[in-house]
Amino acid sequence: MEPLDQRRLFMKSGFYTKEFRAAKSDQVKGLLQPPFEKPADPSALQIDLPKPDPKVIVKPELFACMTDRRSRRKFTGKPLSLEELSFLLWATQGVREVIPGRTYRTVPSAGSRHPYETYIAAAKVTGLEPGIYHYLALSHKLVQVSVQDDVAARMADISGGVKWMLDAAAVFVWAATAYRSEWRYHREAARVMLIDVGHICQNLYLAAEAIGCGTCAIGAYKQVEADRLFGLDGCEEYVVYYAPVGRV
Repeated sequence: MEPLDQRRLFMKSGFYTKEFRAAKSDQVKGLLQPPFEKPADPSALQIDLPKPDPKVIVKPELFACMTDRRSRRKFTGKPLSLEELSFLLWATQGVREVIPGRTYRTVPSAGSRHPYETYIAAAKVTGLEPGIYHYLALSHKLVQVSVQDDVAARMADISGGVKWMLDAAAVFVWAATAYRSEWRYHREAARVMLIDVGHICQNLYLAAEAIGCGTCAIGAYKQVEADRLFGLDGCEEYVVYYAPVGRV
């Protein structure tokens, strides 16, 4: 199908209409923008992450990482170090600069909105109790959401019984905070948010390859159970995508 035909089909569907284009976002209306990240529970344990260090990289050649990158479903079961986890978190959502109204990170995002919160289901990470953690990108810290010794089994269950996940060291989970994008893009936010999470996951693939690990993105899961496991309301914030990481 030619691009012009695709556009006509899109417009004919009733989605791309004059009313749709005329709808005003909250940014245009002059409303205050939402915060850059989800606030942490002040009573929760916060863990300072090591500063991202390129010394954890074992494959520094970008060409080799891109050539060797693939979805990996076999892991050794060995743990990640906290330094390696820190590097992967920085590579996927690390904040490079904060200016009025936006943050610049290690991944692109439409309008610099960065609508995703990163959660870690840590099963085998040195220095962390098994459980659920929330990444605070602005301060490069982890917040302990819950301690769960069976977190690997629970992640496998909500994924429909995917056994190879049991050998992963940690699962990176990306939850959308939709209003962060809707504030600027209104109804078009749903489209650009899906593009954004693809940027994030591709960085994880390449960064994992660089440290001798692997990942395989997962989009099939039990939505209600996944949201509940990470303490999300399923409306204002909800799981969109996740990827187990382990040594290969």
